[in-house]
Amino acid sequence: MSHFTHINVQTQDFDFAHEYQKLRNSSNSDGALVTFVGLVRDLNLQQSVSGLFLEHYPAMTNKVLTQIVEQARSKWQLGSVSVIHRVGQLNVSDQIVFVGVTSQHRQSAYHANEFIMDFLKTQAPFWKKETTEQGDKWIEAKSSDTKKTEDWS
Repeated sequence: MSHFTHINVQTQDFDFAHEYQKLRNSSNSDGALVTFVGLVRDLNLQQSVSGLFLEHYPAMTNKVLTQIVEQARSKWQLGSVSVIHRVGQLNVSDQIVFVGVTSQHRQSAYHANEFIMDFLKTQAPFWKKETTEQGDKWIEAKSSDTKKTEDWS
């Protein structure tokens, strides 16, 4: 197998072990593999959350995710990159996002993974609606997430 970029937006869950193994098998020249998995929390902004619904505009989402990965590739020497983001109805503790990065060196893999996640949270066109005890509400990117993306400039 050789280096790859894999981007997928899907309703179904993903198998972490399978995604990790695909990255691990992609090249013998990479000495670092960093993964991140985001989960649906039961608490956000001091409110109890029982579920999350995500919508997106497919053509735009894939384009933006591809641009984010290309930006990361222009900043660091990367091997394989995998980004999976779920949409639809999700429950508390469900996996929502997977970002995996390989590189010859750990610093590049760590930084690229964090960069991709930071930009995904603020730039990718996902619309999130939380189900709380106070009713459903659409949520926006936090100012702390926006600041993190600005810090990369």
